[in-house]
Amino acid sequence: METATQQTTPSTARPATKAATSQCSATAAATTAVEIYTDGSCIGNPGSGGWSAILIYKGVKKEITGGWRHTTNNRMEIMAAISALQALKRPCEVTLYSDSQYLVNTMTQGWKRKVNHDLWEKMDALCAIHKVNFIWLRGHDGDRHNERCDELALSAAQNATEADIAFEELTK
Repeated sequence: METATQQTTPSTARPATKAATSQCSATAAATTAVEIYTDGSCIGNPGSGGWSAILIYKGVKKEITGGWRHTTNNRMEIMAAISALQALKRPCEVTLYSDSQYLVNTMTQGWKRKVNHDLWEKMDALCAIHKVNFIWLRGHDGDRHNERCDELALSAAQNATEADIAFEELTK
């Protein structure tokens, strides 16, 4: 299940907390600047999971969501970023905000990738296309885009029916 909505509200919010920032550099020159906010949610862990992202380009917002019926919160955090980067139509310079230290620190501080190798491989491929600056922001701290992503991800988790095939194969 994936949905998308588009809004034309200008973006003025900036995260109050930037604990970790770094870039994964694309090989192609990126000329289009895009802001992305992401979140993942899981009802139980593992359990029914959802992800969401808000993409902002020249003040126009696009919301995308999806979910899997049996997965983990960390997989949803990664899927939110993957899905957002996959939604871009050409190489971009991306500022990606996430409240997931797991996602941001793995991409910026080289945290060891013990699990979710299928998703990290997709993330690396997308970072070869886009120049991505990962920025951690504190969740549930009043950032309107982060709060909206949280709402969307929870709703996606509540309505998830698709299988996370890679995860379900591992847990059989």
